[in-house]
Amino acid sequence: MSEYVLGIDLGTSAVKVSAVDRQGKIAAQESFDYPLHQPQTGYSEQNPNDWVMSTTVAIVRLILNDHINAADIQGVSYSGQMHGLVLLDKDNQVLRPAILWNDTRTTKQCQEIEEKLGKRFVEITGNRPLEGFTLPKLLWVKENEPDIWEKATTCLLPKDYLRYRMTGKLGIDYTDATGTTLLDININQWSKELCEQFEIPEAMLPELIKSDELVGNVTKEYAEFSGLSTATKVFGGAADNAAGALGAGITKPGQLLSSIGTSGVLLKYEEAPKTKYAGQLQMEDHPDGKYYSMGVTLAAGYSLSWFKKTFCQDQTFNEMTKAAEQSSIGANGLIFTPYIVGERTPYADANIRGSFIGVDAKQERGDFARAVMEGIVFSFADLLSIYRKNNAQIKEIVSIGGGAKSDFWLQMQADIFNLPVVKLQNEQGPGMGAAILAATGLGWYASIAEAADAFVDQEQRYLPKAENVAKYAKVYAIYQQVYEQTKGLSYKLQDYKEANNI
Repeated sequence: MSEYVLGIDLGTSAVKVSAVDRQGKIAAQESFDYPLHQPQTGYSEQNPNDWVMSTTVAIVRLILNDHINAADIQGVSYSGQMHGLVLLDKDNQVLRPAILWNDTRTTKQCQEIEEKLGKRFVEITGNRPLEGFTLPKLLWVKENEPDIWEKATTCLLPKDYLRYRMTGKLGIDYTDATGTTLLDININQWSKELCEQFEIPEAMLPELIKSDELVGNVTKEYAEFSGLSTATKVFGGAADNAAGALGAGITKPGQLLSSIGTSGVLLKYEEAPKTKYAGQLQMEDHPDGKYYSMGVTLAAGYSLSWFKKTFCQDQTFNEMTKAAEQSSIGANGLIFTPYIVGERTPYADANIRGSFIGVDAKQERGDFARAVMEGIVFSFADLLSIYRKNNAQIKEIVSIGGGAKSDFWLQMQADIFNLPVVKLQNEQGPGMGAAILAATGLGWYASIAEAADAFVDQEQRYLPKAENVAKYAKVYAIYQQVYEQTKGLSYKLQDYKEANNI
């Protein structure tokens, strides 16, 4: 009899469900998308029920179309988009659309947090108050939707709501809890100090659970809905960046993860929570009980998707990438900054916007595509420079997501980072991390690290080419000046848009 775990990766635009066997091989995979709602500039919301419905469709397809026997599915775990706010009432009914990680309406609340606590906030949470985090979203609802706030009794994050619907059990795992910025990262408990300061009822924050902890079994109701068995065990899961690190085998010091998804992340395994980054990099709990630090580019893959949708609808991604490859290093004198929805690291600026610098009449569409790709990696180089300034020991960078889809982009990363970049044999990222957690929870492996070693294989290493490294360094030095020289113009344009309701 075959035995499987399901790794459920609840992303920003779609859910992907993978059936993985004991050896870490994917037997089948299904995905289903759901809409993103942006009712106003800076707003980003989703209906939590869409996550449940889409996940269920994907599971049903695995069982019916891919012939995965429900009785063979031993366990389920999750990876989930981080920071999103789901509010439930006393009957555990959703009160409003979820406010997502890339929603930037909470600048005022972040300023209030900064004014009240300053460095103390970083000492407690390991993070600065940024628009993406959950606490500012709670404060926004409290201030702007008092009727909703009065009814709210429970706060969940996206994958935790999905798990609740499958098990009937409420809880938040530690990796996602750090992303709320309501967890004291020094003791890994909800912070009484923060709850008191901002008048957040502690009862609103559910039980903390480990990523590989057994939460319960699939309920009878959800079994009837999805075709799963009530014997299937459900485990805590992890935030998508934590699960992505695990799915890429980032379980040792000296390893970095470069993940280009809708947003972009450069992530480093840490043995202990570090305050030396002073909140410039996020500090989060790792699924194995250690920690990781990370910097975030808000619009990494999203920048390339936006560019293709707007300017290259007649091309496939491969065709667009081929055209970019024909351009030169530095895109024939063109630089792109990927700040199209604001930026998080290193600038923490919700009002900055992207730009093309150096446009001239000789450039072609391939130059623009290359500039976008280079700009995304340059934004990662900004993150890497923070680690280097703090004397971090880095042996290699594992690349997952969109940045691992082509040899061209992988070599570009190696040359810009001036470090070996690793491509995985079967790159599955957060979904594989979720499967690893379920496999560990079931006892298939003695530890999360052992399961990761068994499930994750490296395929190829891309070494930096000295000539390219030197050329990219010159272009990057110019790129680093663009933020300071364009932010004033960005702010004025934002003011103009607001004044004219654009």
